[in-house]
Amino acid sequence: MDSPFWNPKTETLPREQLRALQLTKLQRATAWAAARSPFYQRSFAAAGFAPEQLRTFSDIERIPFLTREDWMASQSAHPPFGELPVTGAAGAVRLHTTSGTSGRTPLRALDSRKDWAWSAEMWCYALWGAGVRSHDVGYVAFGYGSFIGFWGLHNGLEKIGALTIPGGAQSTTTRVKQIIDFDVTVVASTPTYALRMAQEAEALGIDLAASKVHTVILSGEPAGSIPETKALIEAAWGAKAYDTAGMTEVSTIFMFEPADQPGGCHIIEDHFIEQVIDPATGTEVGYGEQGERICTSFGRGTIPLLRYRTADLVVKVPHTTSASARTWDLYAGGILGRVDDMKLVRGTNVYPRAVEGIVRTYPHVEEFQLKIVREGIRDEIYLRIEPAAGLSDDQWQAMAHRIGLDLADAHEGLRFIVERAPQNELPRFELKAKRLVDLRPPAPTPVLA
Repeated sequence: MDSPFWNPKTETLPREQLRALQLTKLQRATAWAAARSPFYQRSFAAAGFAPEQLRTFSDIERIPFLTREDWMASQSAHPPFGELPVTGAAGAVRLHTTSGTSGRTPLRALDSRKDWAWSAEMWCYALWGAGVRSHDVGYVAFGYGSFIGFWGLHNGLEKIGALTIPGGAQSTTTRVKQIIDFDVTVVASTPTYALRMAQEAEALGIDLAASKVHTVILSGEPAGSIPETKALIEAAWGAKAYDTAGMTEVSTIFMFEPADQPGGCHIIEDHFIEQVIDPATGTEVGYGEQGERICTSFGRGTIPLLRYRTADLVVKVPHTTSASARTWDLYAGGILGRVDDMKLVRGTNVYPRAVEGIVRTYPHVEEFQLKIVREGIRDEIYLRIEPAAGLSDDQWQAMAHRIGLDLADAHEGLRFIVERAPQNELPRFELKAKRLVDLRPPAPTPVLA
């Protein structure tokens, strides 16, 4: 009988045994970090923490938080990779970066062969749970750049034994035609791009719903867990859509939506400890309360990740609310948003501070404003600029073009529509500036099926 579980033993492990397994892995991970990572050696000492203090699961609270700012500061002080890694480039086989950060330089993450094999394994949980098997043909509609994106999914498809087609460096038209020509059965993309491909197919006179695609794996945007968006994707493709979420900091996904549990994503708890805290106080909140994700990972040995403040907003619910036989807890509705000011636009992280860091390098910019809107099914981001008085039209056009290129280069190719604003139209600020206006409709409150 075909099991719905990639790893039946750990996916159905009784909670008491799961907690014991997590504690053992946590003890090993902290000992590894303390012995080999200069960053953690100092962090642990400053917090008065030692791995030997982890005697019960509740002792995890002794471990100090790690933040993105900590990582960035270490990377800046000790370029190019900082002091979190336990090895340098010579001990790694892969380098990937985040899609957007609070500065021009993204987080840089190193992976060993063992790390990368683990990344694929995590994707196998999601792929198998969504019904993907060795007889499938998978198409990865992804740019295959330094952003980690769907790299691990690609390897996960291969590990399952599915024929895997990389869809990078091609137009949307070409991708849609290849999906049809190669009898693709599984497509992986961001939710927005899944809808974009559907629009292109309609323009080409191609009926995607009549194609052989039966599964669409979504990642990169919270939209993958919004019922209305998923319904549009499923109707356009004539296929089931499944939500996942990951991050560069762990090299892979940490949760997935299986076929037997729509509307909620299981946390891969044999490889992660996921806590939810009040972002203001740092104290853990209970089931059903919204808070910030705190991630501890056991898989990437090159860069230990212990109690990392992700700034993701989530609501954790117990495994008993699931229709699945898995004993892992879930995030109801997936990732709900961000604690910080980061905005997700078509799968790319946009930080206002990062944009300002680029725009302010141009001396003829008087003021600027970011505006995000939803035009049809597609999110667009506008950068409205008030140039200095006396700037000619030719000078404006040249500057706007260069700014657009710089922003796209820092944001994985995301297009910023640069507009000229009349003099003194944009707001000025005496205290903390708020230059980003997000006019997209809010996501509905998630309901776990």
